[in-house]
Amino acid sequence: MRENVKIAIWGFGAMGSGMARMLLKKKGVEIVGVCDMHPARADRDMYEVLGIERGDRKPVIINKNIEEVVTEKCCDLCLCATDSFTQKAFPRLKYVLEKKVNVISTAEEMSYPQAQNPELAAELDRIAKENGVSILGTGINPGLIMDLLVVCLTGCMTDVEHVEAKRVNSLSPFGPAVMEEQGVGITVEDFNNGVKDGSLAGHVGFSESIRMIGDAIGWNVEKLEQQMKPIVTTVDRKSPYGFAAAGNVAGVNMTGQGYVDGEVKIDMIHPQQIEPEMEGTFTGDYITIKGTPEVNMAIKPEVEGGLGTIAMCVNMIPQVINADAGLKTMLDLPVPRAIMGDMRNMIK
Repeated sequence: MRENVKIAIWGFGAMGSGMARMLLKKKGVEIVGVCDMHPARADRDMYEVLGIERGDRKPVIINKNIEEVVTEKCCDLCLCATDSFTQKAFPRLKYVLEKKVNVISTAEEMSYPQAQNPELAAELDRIAKENGVSILGTGINPGLIMDLLVVCLTGCMTDVEHVEAKRVNSLSPFGPAVMEEQGVGITVEDFNNGVKDGSLAGHVGFSESIRMIGDAIGWNVEKLEQQMKPIVTTVDRKSPYGFAAAGNVAGVNMTGQGYVDGEVKIDMIHPQQIEPEMEGTFTGDYITIKGTPEVNMAIKPEVEGGLGTIAMCVNMIPQVINADAGLKTMLDLPVPRAIMGDMRNMIK
């Protein structure tokens, strides 16, 4: 049997450390390096940071310098859990690809980078092909719930007239970066100013999801719009990485539309907040596709965002290693599935 699948992790916050926990429970795979600059984590053994017994496994010291963690062909794949935006992630992704290492990125825009950054997408594709490796951006959303799952469900339809994807979710599992992007804890005035000056990201991924659906089924999406409104809490809410006092912002209600032939054909509805149950909001994922036959899907409660993103990234490792060189999206690769056996058996 081949050697263990070797994985490096860049970024050891909520997502990166969660992926490590999942990988440590799988057969036929090992973590060979971790890069993170946070002073609370750098220079410590990964197992100590995770609070997991190392047993007879080699120590993995978290290193601030990626040059010492990812060297040429040092591992099969690097999980990059650092950014949300393609432009910000680009230098890191380029570095790893040029070391001839496959990449899975959690950056939301990387799920379909051609939607907003066609030049960078083409450049990543070129770099990956030049170095004989592949790169994928994925997660729970974008990556599965509001796009790939929609595309799969259209497969049983003779005609599609309108798509609505709605995700009512909790932000509680996510780390400080997401709290900041969503404006958790700030005043309504600061929220409105942040929307105006573009400093508040809200949910990142509507453009990617809408374009992915459109391209997959052959709709030419000529225009995209999105709106952001604050979700104001009437009670104090606290999550592991966020706090919103009564009267302040607990999250954001995002809506988006994709226009085809001058009319809205794709609707995205995505209210997300910390501790939604505290004010009677219950989570869920809902897809409604008008056409022949009509398709209605509901998952209640929501597929948990944090764990879902962690699982999507880890479960796609074999597909990315097996893929032809280049930039991939979830439309290009075999459908995601859980890895319950030895990961080595899934590598071609």
